[in-house]
Amino acid sequence: MGSAYVYAAARTPFGRFNGALAGIRPDDLADTALRGVLAKVPQLDPAEIGDVVWGNANGAGEDNRNVGRMAVLLAGLPVTVPATTVNRLCGSSLDAAMIGSRTIESGDADIVVAGGVESMTRAPWVLPKPSRAFPAGDATAVSTTLGWRLVNPRMPKEWTVSLGEANEQLAERFSISRERQDAFAVRSHVQADAAWNAGFYDDLVVPVDGAGLARDEGIRPGTTPEVLAGLKPAFRPDGTITAGNASPLNDGASAVVLGSEAAAGRLGVDPVARIAGRGASALEPQMFGYAPVEAAEQALRRAGVGWRDVGAVELNEAFAVQSLVCLDAWQVDPDIVNTRGGAIAIGHPLGASGGRVLGTLAHVLRERRERWGVAAICIGVGQGLAVVLENVSAR
Repeated sequence: MGSAYVYAAARTPFGRFNGALAGIRPDDLADTALRGVLAKVPQLDPAEIGDVVWGNANGAGEDNRNVGRMAVLLAGLPVTVPATTVNRLCGSSLDAAMIGSRTIESGDADIVVAGGVESMTRAPWVLPKPSRAFPAGDATAVSTTLGWRLVNPRMPKEWTVSLGEANEQLAERFSISRERQDAFAVRSHVQADAAWNAGFYDDLVVPVDGAGLARDEGIRPGTTPEVLAGLKPAFRPDGTITAGNASPLNDGASAVVLGSEAAAGRLGVDPVARIAGRGASALEPQMFGYAPVEAAEQALRRAGVGWRDVGAVELNEAFAVQSLVCLDAWQVDPDIVNTRGGAIAIGHPLGASGGRVLGTLAHVLRERRERWGVAAICIGVGQGLAVVLENVSAR
């Protein structure tokens, strides 16, 4: 078995729900990220791409019919470049990168592009088909933007609570206060704003034609604990989760170029990081926020390192509470986590977030000259994924 490396990463700015990217189709967002990441490896003959693996959580609207393949065609790649679309909800694009890395390690391809896209703004309403022709009653349109829909009645009720209620249960179980959550959220905005101002994202983010969006739309640099403390709980009258300490609804796309060690010559750039370990875990659906804990432990074991070796962590901030319970379980130094901001500030377009955390981690490791890093993400319906990266220049 060979090794798989991250050679390049790119993403669009992440737009707010009904914001600057609302007029852009998801397949066009995917095209933008794909062309953006390939521009970072200009020596590559696109015909040599062995596969494109793309993540997408909804797939119910303009992102239907294999949006990965649509991105390949829209980007003008040779029609001989194959593509597939995978759906592991919030973890879809991290799953795509994991699948792509296995493809390279097995020798089935030397170069794979992985990524993902989501337009939560443009996710459509859907109507279930009637069981018989010409029913007399009304039909209800169901939003596909987020969460459970058209639930099978055989599912236990405790599994199908809302994402917010599930995280209120986490807050109760692990005694995570509102104050801790709000402080974590403020840090996300402060770090993201500082990273943009310092130019960290200049090499990672590519513009979207016609959008006029220069950076992530949801960052609020003036956010303070006092401001967040004034927000009302969103899911329980006496709850701890608000619109300020949870990730918003977003639009965006991300991509990474993966390759074998031998692919460096054809790509014309040196690898940034080696994919050293992978992990996938699952538990009760309502406990999904805690699922990254075991996924990261698996990935570290498979990489042959421990938390004491880790110099950077990119954990997708679906909710402040689920992020905090993961950090508490890992007993990791919070100062190495999401040092360039997280999803509470940057945004969480479901199918694109895994590619964002992976690409950001690779660049953080190189910038901070750390050798080992962990990218992790929680996934609705009770799953988690994690990847360990090794910075090849810090060996």
